[in-house]
Amino acid sequence: MSPSTAHEPVVRDWTMFPPPVTSLEETGLSRETLSALLLKTLHQRGGLSGFEIADATALPFGLADELLMDLQYNRLLEVRETDGPARSSYRFALTNAGHVRALEELSANRYVGPAPVPLSQYLESVERQSVSSVRIERERLEEALSDLVLPEGFKDVLGPAVNSGKSMFLYGDPGNGKTRIAQAVADAFGDAFFVPHAVELDGLVMVLFDPVHHEVIEVPTPATAGPSLVREVAEHDRRYALVRRPVVTAGGELDLSQLDLRYDPFTRTYQAPIHLKANGGVMVIDDLGRQRVPPRELLNRWIVPLEHHVDHLSLHSGKKITVPFDCLVVFSTNIEPAELVEEAFLRRIHYKIHVPDPDADQYDHIFADCCAERGIEYDPSAPELIRREYYATGRAMARGCHPRDILDHVRDIALFQGSRPELSPELIRRACESYFVPMERSNTAAHPAGRQPS
Repeated sequence: MSPSTAHEPVVRDWTMFPPPVTSLEETGLSRETLSALLLKTLHQRGGLSGFEIADATALPFGLADELLMDLQYNRLLEVRETDGPARSSYRFALTNAGHVRALEELSANRYVGPAPVPLSQYLESVERQSVSSVRIERERLEEALSDLVLPEGFKDVLGPAVNSGKSMFLYGDPGNGKTRIAQAVADAFGDAFFVPHAVELDGLVMVLFDPVHHEVIEVPTPATAGPSLVREVAEHDRRYALVRRPVVTAGGELDLSQLDLRYDPFTRTYQAPIHLKANGGVMVIDDLGRQRVPPRELLNRWIVPLEHHVDHLSLHSGKKITVPFDCLVVFSTNIEPAELVEEAFLRRIHYKIHVPDPDADQYDHIFADCCAERGIEYDPSAPELIRREYYATGRAMARGCHPRDILDHVRDIALFQGSRPELSPELIRRACESYFVPMERSNTAAHPAGRQPS
């Protein structure tokens, strides 16, 4: 089950809608900043109609037109043609002086897109939609976890952890579904969330919206295209995109640079760190302990944010800014938490949830489900053979991922042979032999030159 097929996102509180701006002052940006954005937009895209300029900058046309008239008055742009009496249908283009001015603005920063929101408005928006206000009903969590076979009482432990809004450790041996559980928790957050496309930081722009992590939801509009006055009406401030509450997953590739503002000297803009992109949703740190940076160093970076729900970032000028840290952080690891970090950090993670190996009944249930997904007739003697010949002999430990992987091997072998996949002892054994590492080879790999542990 992917996030797109989980719960349909809903707006549970209509007061969370950022109201449409009705004046340039309400944008929180200076006229100079907004005029520069219009100039850069026209320089990049050429001649545009009034509506196209308003759409490109995410401003109501009435406010965009105030800026267009100023630029016309200063002879920085001109009307090239008209498709009707309304100024919204006029096509505007830069004059020679306008191109020169646009190049000057581009040298300051190359951001072109929806008008940013000031940091103060972003802070208010996150607080208004805080993840701590989300409550996941038992039915929603059970539906998100419906494709998983979990131990008795596991959901009773996980549910309060999710609703606490606090961070959690999911730990246990590899292959038992920790990553999938973390994703299911994220799927249960079916609410909608408004995220600004960009945020103004001390005169520069931080790009926040990321299509990789922010799944856009179409906002219902009160009217379709029509007369200019009707077209102007908007339900919300269009500088914000309505998205599914974000889910940001980082694995072994995570390093400390991804937790700070990244300044691009060419565009003179910032890219938001991953935890800002996760604000209002869930951030999954998968396979903790396998990153290129030592886990203690990585986790110590989050001690203050986890404690106070804010983070402090540095601009390239050296100035510090305070940003919200408003996401449910799920740490997934194959390592015992106490081996990763000291007690001072562990006490800040209120929930430590162990994901155990499946017992025999759970294993058989998983095996039967995986057979059904692959169109293979289930035979209870197959998992029993694996237990008897591989788990009981110490060749492997039972993991929740084994049925899926072994059955994929069965299917691959049958496909190569031109036969129908079935749970015959021969196919099961061949699949297991190509899947499990022989014990003597595993020991040799763990202890080079054949040295055995003392």
